[in-house]
Amino acid sequence: MQAKQGATAYRVAWQSIIVLFTLLLLTGCGVNNLPTYDEQVKSAWAQVENQYQRRADLIPNLVKTVKGFAKQEQETLTAVVEARAKATSIQVDESILDDPQKLRQFQQVQGQLSGALSRLMAVSERYPELKSNKNFLALQSQLEGTENRIAVARRDFIQAVERYNTEIRTFPGRIWHSLLYSEMELRENFEATAADAEQAPQVEF
Repeated sequence: MQAKQGATAYRVAWQSIIVLFTLLLLTGCGVNNLPTYDEQVKSAWAQVENQYQRRADLIPNLVKTVKGFAKQEQETLTAVVEARAKATSIQVDESILDDPQKLRQFQQVQGQLSGALSRLMAVSERYPELKSNKNFLALQSQLEGTENRIAVARRDFIQAVERYNTEIRTFPGRIWHSLLYSEMELRENFEATAADAEQAPQVEF
């Protein structure tokens, strides 16, 4: 009886060792990489959302301040307001990552808003009093900081998506994708530009 119990305990011990060894092997061969990289993509996207929203929140005060000094620039001001309305009308959440068309649309309207802001910045050069206004200077500083944060957030998102997509396409991630994570698909990315990759766009008033 004791011999049988000893053999059973011995067998259980070996089974435990084999299971532990298998888990260690799986951990070291990238089985968890895909879900990890997926979460990094989502986290990076949340930062992109936050920074674009921060910019959108600054625009009403910016338009109001410029209007106080340059009422005749109504066309430019209207263009900024309309571009902001389009940019904020898109329902943005984590689900956009699985909808390439919606992601491209989001990128397009944000680009249109950037263009409208650039035209507004150029207009402000004609008004020295506006450029020296304390409120305007504070908004300028906040907008510059936000543009820098947008550039960094976009770069981080682009890199996170590239890492995730590469894992799906290459060994051993390709194997784990087919065996365990087949529901995960390649993700659409922002179009990387030199400005996105290297430095933030300049905001000059």
